[in-house]
Amino acid sequence: MSRVGSNPITVPEEVQISIEGSHITITGKRGALEHDLPDTITVRIQDSTLLVERCDDLRFTKALHGLTRSLLANMVTGVSKGYRKELEIVGTGYRAQAQGNDKIELQLGFSHPVKVQAPEGITFEVPDQTSIHVLGIDKQAVGQVAADIRALRKPEPYRGKGIKYVGEQIIRKAGKAAK
Repeated sequence: MSRVGSNPITVPEEVQISIEGSHITITGKRGALEHDLPDTITVRIQDSTLLVERCDDLRFTKALHGLTRSLLANMVTGVSKGYRKELEIVGTGYRAQAQGNDKIELQLGFSHPVKVQAPEGITFEVPDQTSIHVLGIDKQAVGQVAADIRALRKPEPYRGKGIKYVGEQIIRKAGKAAK
């Protein structure tokens, strides 16, 4: 059984936490995030650490305990350091072009360019034509936007063309055998 929920969360000096009932707000140099806690979970601050405690009466409290602790740890990391997902574009003629910090235009082999608008709290960086960086303070939002961009043209298994995460291994298939 996992004991993740009982681990304390170290809070950096630049991060402020306010708890009002079951609502928690975490503010840092990169922004602020809010979360509503389940009824069976309580949170307290002790010596620059955040402690997540649970009520033992209910059935699913153990799972909620670890989940809540992980979500709060991700929020603390997000407002202090931020999150980044890096995507790589592979293919002849496939490229990305920045249209400001919150919009990119992709050429992915379709008859038209694909434009992607970033949701609030997410920014894009395009260091070169074949790479995209998705940045933000919310880990879930950064991962979802990166997955949505990857889904526009998934890497195909024969030549490996498409959009993939940096470091992702694409399992390649053999083509037709010549006679």
